[in-house]
Formats: sequence, C-alpha cells, structure tokens
Amino acid sequence: MELRQLRYFLTVVEEANFTRAAAALHVAQPGVSAQIRQLERELGQRLLDRSGRSVTVTEVGAAVLPYARAALAAVDGMRQTADEFTGLLRGRVTIGLVSGAATHEYDVASVLADFHDAHPHVEMAVTEDTSDRMLAAVREGRLDLALAGLADEVPPGGVSWEVVVDEPLAALVAPDDPLVALAVPACDGADEGDEGDAGALAGVVPLAALADRPLISLPRGTGLRSVLERACTRAGFAPHVAFEAASPQLLVQLAARGLGVAVFPAPGARIAAARGLRVIGFEEPCPRGRIGLAWRTDGPAGPAARAFLTRLRAALPVRGSQPAGT
Repeated sequence: MELRQLRYFLTVVEEANFTRAAAALHVAQPGVSAQIRQLERELGQRLLDRSGRSVTVTEVGAAVLPYARAALAAVDGMRQTADEFTGLLRGRVTIGLVSGAATHEYDVASVLADFHDAHPHVEMAVTEDTSDRMLAAVREGRLDLALAGLADEVPPGGVSWEVVVDEPLAALVAPDDPLVALAVPACDGADEGDEGDAGALAGVVPLAALADRPLISLPRGTGLRSVLERACTRAGFAPHVAFEAASPQLLVQLAARGLGVAVFPAPGARIAAARGLRVIGFEEPCPRGRIGLAWRTDGPAGPAARAFLTRLRAALPVRGSQPAGT
C-alpha cells in the first residue's frame, strides 16, 4: 500500500469524479483509476461505487476513509514538524466563508494576505457554502475552519466556535411598503431617526407582521434562514419565502424593486438603506443573526491551519465562545 494510492482515493472521494480528481492531482485519469484498483485488490474490497453519474464510497470505503485521512495527515505532520526546526511552515489551509462574511466589519482578505506574506509556502484554499454544509465539513475534517452562520446556541458535537457577529434582524423594504405605515417607535427609541436618516430604524413591528408577506431571504442551510424560520414558527406562522439568493447584494436589489421584505441583520440593512429603502426592526423577542468562527474541537490537523486559526481568532471581534456540543 502506497501513500499515493491513499491520496488518490481521498481526492476521488472529495471530487466524486475520476476526471476532476485527476485534474486536481495533475496526473492522467487512467493512472488514478489504476492506482485505486490496485488499492482495492490489496484490501480485497471495493472502496468506490462507480455505477452512478458520480462516484460514491461503498460501506467499506466509508469505513476506511478516516484511516486514509489520518495516514496522510501523519505524513504531512512529520514533514511540517521537521520544517518547524528551520522556522519554515508548509501545508494547506482550507477555509469556508458564509456568503458576505468577507465584507463584514472585519477584513478576512487582509488576514489571509498577511498570513501568506509571513508563510509563503502555505497554500490557502477559500470556499463559500451554506453554513450547514460548512459546519459538517469542519466536523468531518474537510475544512480546517469556517466562518458560518449560527442557528443554534450550542455547537454540534466535535465542533467549537467563537461568535464574532451577533446582531438583531431587521426588515428591509421599499418606501411604499405597508410595513412602513405599520411600524411604531421602539420603546427605548434606540437607533431611530428621521425618515431621511439612512442609518436609523423607521420603527418596529411584531414579527407576526411578516405573516402572508412575500419574504426575501438567504437559502436553506444558512444560519440566518434557519433563525428566521424558527422565529416565525414561534410567532405562530410559516414564513412565505418568495425569493432566495446567496448574495446579500441581490437580496437588497430584490427588495428595492418592491418584490418583498428582505430580512437582514440590522447593520447590513442600514447600509443598504442608503439606496432609499426603509429599515424596520422587530419587537422583542427579536431574532438575531449570528456568525461564528468554527473549528474542530481537537484542533485543525496541520500546524499551518493551527497557526492561521490563532491569527484569525486574534483578528476577529469575539463576542463569545462555546465548546463542542454533546
């Protein structure tokens, strides 16, 4: 059994396709197929199901997959430990970002750039996905860390997180939307101002005011969408999401055309209000949008990922941390 075979096997599983795996490995596709067939002969079991449109792992393949990952991680760890004696950091860091996270109050791009300048031999891979999928990828070791929307108060088992954004949600509507006339001043008057003030709330409404209204939201699987659906259920109605998009900018554009009520964290909605839209808060208990920096509870596998996690935690405005859930 060769490490090359394990690496090819792992890449095919991640890509769910032999051709894409070969491209990622920069080798010919027949060579990948041959090496995996040899691995299967050595183990006496089929590891991959090739019968469908995409390649999937068999029951045996799923069982041996963690051992393949551990073997490759151990070899990478040996190389990286040797490099540490010369002050050289190598490896690959995989980061997941919820859509719009890099444009929030913190500058993730600058942290990435500074880390790359300090450690040019570390490969950085950044991807955007839904929060549900990213948290699962962190737990399974396919991502080293992620900035993800948080729908729950406690992390799933095997995952820890620090809350870096915790803001009330608000409704973003066109100036002639019925919610504007329905809104009343907040009890404490906080964040309110004149109608022309793009940074102020136009008032507050009960969450139940969204019943039977077309809503504009992020897709299912995002933390904000889950928070919205749960809050509406507690308020006694099922939300009618008429439009969904992964891009916050597109949600703003849809609301500006009067196609529905966009639900946003309040600070982001106020920025969008500069385009002439109205921002309306919700009466208590107001649902909140939260983003957290998540990582495996036992820490990322490689020294490079651990070093980047340390730097990112220092750069982000931590609001609270949670250990792994049980």
